[in-house]
Amino acid sequence: MQLATRRNEAFEWMRAVQQNAVPRSTLEKELGHVIELDKLLKGIRSGPSPQRKKAMAVLSLERGIKCSLVRSFLHLSKRSARSYWERYRHGSTVALFAKRMNARRKSQDDRIRQAVFALLHSPPSAHGINLTTWKMTDLQRISRQQGQSISRDLISAIIEDSGFKWRKARVVLTSSDPNYQAKIETIVKILSELKNDEAFFSIDEFGPFAVKKRAGRKRVAAGEDYTVPQQQKSKGNLIITAALELSRNQVTHFYSNKKNTQEMIKMMDLLRIQYRNCTTIYLSWDAASWHISQDLTMHVKQRNDEAVTEGYPIVRTAPLPVGAQFLNVIGSVFSGMARAILHNSDYCSVEAAKDAIDRYYAERNEYFRAHPKRAGHKIWGQERVRSEFHESNNCKDPIFCW
Repeated sequence: MQLATRRNEAFEWMRAVQQNAVPRSTLEKELGHVIELDKLLKGIRSGPSPQRKKAMAVLSLERGIKCSLVRSFLHLSKRSARSYWERYRHGSTVALFAKRMNARRKSQDDRIRQAVFALLHSPPSAHGINLTTWKMTDLQRISRQQGQSISRDLISAIIEDSGFKWRKARVVLTSSDPNYQAKIETIVKILSELKNDEAFFSIDEFGPFAVKKRAGRKRVAAGEDYTVPQQQKSKGNLIITAALELSRNQVTHFYSNKKNTQEMIKMMDLLRIQYRNCTTIYLSWDAASWHISQDLTMHVKQRNDEAVTEGYPIVRTAPLPVGAQFLNVIGSVFSGMARAILHNSDYCSVEAAKDAIDRYYAERNEYFRAHPKRAGHKIWGQERVRSEFHESNNCKDPIFCW
């Protein structure tokens, strides 16, 4: 009986405050210790609906009404009531009435996205976790240790928005290299100190891929069928070996029969000639065997021994961490090229496909010579991410790369 009486008294007081039926003098006598009483009362009487509920909850708790009764009267969850009280205690009415950004909107915040992907790209062992793949609880815990208060729902939203399912992201976006952080810091240091007479190249191969009719998305007329035969005779195969110079945004490419060390030596020699006016060129690639072979290392040393006397730049290498193909910036350019001229294509021959690829890169290079900053909606604007080195970037598109 006593419990029911207290409940009725609490409900009657809260209802009277909501209806502005309690005299101001009475409220000041009961709640004189509340510093922002005027703002809370204003929120209850003239604020929007969410604000009225927050102010009423805080004022009732300040009066000493039990939290369970406040929640019952205002139809609040335990979590919401606790959140209102904590926000008021630590940030006053400014924090209490501030609009909270929902997880979907926060997932578009570049600062938060970069923090999540920078963490996701590093192996859990680098953070003292004895696992080979990330768990959501660990991602959230380490994020908070780094000063980012991120919910698991927000992490899921960011990964989903990036085009990867969580199960896919755990496989593709994690490097197991024990020297991951050191290699990343080396590359970042080189790029941050890169001089005008130096060049940094992201190098990789695209393919092999068959020249045949390709599927894709395009607009079709009503009643028109758009099909691609499952069984086709290939007109030939192509491998594109390419290098993207990051500071000038220029692509150098040629076609290869195989992926091997000789093709890397060929690319190195071509870049030495093209960028002969530079003092140093840096070559960055993933950890494929032909990218880190002893023959390649010997050839780099041999070229450097001849560089000063023959007037060529010194060649330095800046390898990516093992399993970190997603950081190879040229992958972003490959994905843009694939979207633009390979999907929905039906080239009559290998030579026709080569002509289209050559034209694509020639136009892209010309555009970035005239416009050093990315602008407009040119066809190369379809690249998955900005063509720049950043630990949070995922340059390798799982859909548009073969």
